[in-house]
Amino acid sequence: MSNIPETGRTPRVQIRLVVIQVLVFSLLLTLGGRLWYLQIRNGQEYTDEAKNNGVQRVVQPAVRGSVLDARGVALADNETRLVVSASRTELMKMPDDGKAVLTRLAAVLGLTPKEVMDKVRLCDSKTPKPCWNGSPYQPIPVTDEATTQQALQIRERAEDFKGITAEPTAVRRYTAPGKANTAQVLGYLSPVTDTEIEKAKDSESPYLRSDQVGRSGIERTYDQALRGKAGITRYEVDNLGRVIGEAAHDKARAGSNLVTSIDARVQAVAEYELNEAMKTARKELDRNTRENYKADAGAVVVMENKTGRVIAMASLPTYDPNAWVGGISGKDYAALTSTDSNFPLLNRAIQGQAAPGSIFKVVSSAAAVRAGYDFNDTYPCPSSLSFGGREFKNFESKGYGSISLGRALEVSCDTVYYGLAYNEWRKDGGIKPKKDAKNWFYRTAHDFGLGSETGIDLPNEVKGRVPDREWKQRFWEANKDSWCKTGKKGGDYGEQIAYENCLEGNQMRAGDSVNYSIGQGDILVTPIQMATIYAAIGNGGTLWNPTVGKAIISPDGKSVELIKPKAHGRLPMDDKTRNQINDALEGVVKTGSAAWRFQGWPHDKIPMHAKTGTAEVFGKQTTSWFATYTNDYTIVMTISQGGTGSGASGPAVRNIYEAMYGLNEKGEQDLKRALLPKPQESLPKVQPDGNIYAPEIKPYVPPKPEGEGATDGGTQPNQNQPNQNQQDPGQQDQDQDQQLAGPPARRD
Repeated sequence: MSNIPETGRTPRVQIRLVVIQVLVFSLLLTLGGRLWYLQIRNGQEYTDEAKNNGVQRVVQPAVRGSVLDARGVALADNETRLVVSASRTELMKMPDDGKAVLTRLAAVLGLTPKEVMDKVRLCDSKTPKPCWNGSPYQPIPVTDEATTQQALQIRERAEDFKGITAEPTAVRRYTAPGKANTAQVLGYLSPVTDTEIEKAKDSESPYLRSDQVGRSGIERTYDQALRGKAGITRYEVDNLGRVIGEAAHDKARAGSNLVTSIDARVQAVAEYELNEAMKTARKELDRNTRENYKADAGAVVVMENKTGRVIAMASLPTYDPNAWVGGISGKDYAALTSTDSNFPLLNRAIQGQAAPGSIFKVVSSAAAVRAGYDFNDTYPCPSSLSFGGREFKNFESKGYGSISLGRALEVSCDTVYYGLAYNEWRKDGGIKPKKDAKNWFYRTAHDFGLGSETGIDLPNEVKGRVPDREWKQRFWEANKDSWCKTGKKGGDYGEQIAYENCLEGNQMRAGDSVNYSIGQGDILVTPIQMATIYAAIGNGGTLWNPTVGKAIISPDGKSVELIKPKAHGRLPMDDKTRNQINDALEGVVKTGSAAWRFQGWPHDKIPMHAKTGTAEVFGKQTTSWFATYTNDYTIVMTISQGGTGSGASGPAVRNIYEAMYGLNEKGEQDLKRALLPKPQESLPKVQPDGNIYAPEIKPYVPPKPEGEGATDGGTQPNQNQPNQNQQDPGQQDQDQDQQLAGPPARRD
């Protein structure tokens, strides 16, 4: 037992406790001071720095859906290309900001270091293109045309190309199956703009900065369905842009496929025949100008009568939509928008406006009946009539005696319509209109849908123009000062017209009304408008909204959304009048102005109806129009500065019909060679893996001139059909027209 007292250890323990207490207190005081320093004195500074930490998004673009023809043939799809991209985030971690890596990359790609560095720099107001206008956290594409060898070099030497990837990527492709270009119908893509991103940010389909957007055609109309949904990976980053973690990841969803009513085979025929008709017209002499026809532009529409679905739509001049893939060059863009190119980006089927000439007479015939004139009564058809001191001559400058409205349509007698329009102009009060003026000829044009959009599912359709009294007043107010400045009494034709317009351009003169009645003067229509009208005559009177889109099918084929046809009205005539006009238009191809182009046609099996039109345009050569329909289809073709309706457009339209119905050289139908004897009803099948069965497209074999024999798979003109180089009957009278007083006669 120890004799050491316990009180001997007490002071040392107490000292230790005091030291520990002092140490703990000192630590707490230091920690509190540090907290005060961080939170109070420098709190705002660190708060501001923390705000610079955040979440950045990296986008994986969705595969855009394909655009298919009615049978499943791809008109626009995607092809896999090797895309070399650079991660700016990885490059910025390197001591030299990745310059050495980009220099090595340039050597592999056959580019200069500057070219590569320019592509990965960020765009701002001071940085010229090329530069990257997207997110700095998004892989920046350097090229989409890398070769397999270049990609292998990059991937095999990964240590030399840190931050560089070479991967297969889907890129848009316009396939032109069977040489069916279809450019203006399809449209093209280009990068989304900041304005579009801001405008759509709260919509159901917001844009990402990496998105490609449809700029024209059905690529624009159905952009939301085709675009799909991009995948987004969200990264947490610090204020220096360094990735510190992954927040979330949403997978990309491919876009849907758009099935159109376009038949690529018919589209190829329509494009070829329109082009050939224009080339042929350029070899023909215009006896008015003593120069060959310029045939500088044209369009053709093929439409189903009973649905308004567009089977083919061609516009010339045209372009290659693949020029826009990956970004169009300044040189190519200038070429597409220059005057010398005659603006190939325009879809002249829906944006080309011109006076319709005599194909407008179906409207005037309906207007006459509405005004109280009997269709079967007889009306004088002299060689010419005079109104307001001007002579208005008949087609071929000859008369047909007293004839019915039906016969006037068949032989395209202008003076019948002149007389009827003049009578109605006088009843309405002439240049001093009555308050209750009926204006039947103008009202009926509006009721046919002219002066308004047809509602086709393509962007930028134009309305055309019906030059009624209200339009005359607005137009005069807008142009009076210019007319008064340039007009000259007794001057040349243009100066005299300007002088008269200055004084009374707001008045509906007799000459305005009679000229308008035959589709001349200030009236403007588009091919799609006239196709809609003639299809309505053929289908019983329904004015359908023309449509190109037919169905939207999900990538796996499980969801199908039909795009049903819609009507915007009915023709302003009863069934009796429509049947009478229908019979007269059949007479046009049997005994009338288009008969010489349809000799040998099997009318008993495939009834054909047509109307020719040749519109005078001041300062230019005549515009050729040809409007036709069968029980199934309507085809309207027009050629600017192309000559007469039946002369320039007639052979091409017949060739399109022969290809569709499969008519052989004897005028007999051979269904084995028929492209589309009946409208396509079924939809193509999309497999669960995304594959689509598409039948093979054989190139169109055009008909050979007579005497050269038949060609397998092609369509041949009927042996009884006149040679396409045969002189147009309308041409035979042009020499006589030049010798007669007054303005040149209109020719059909």
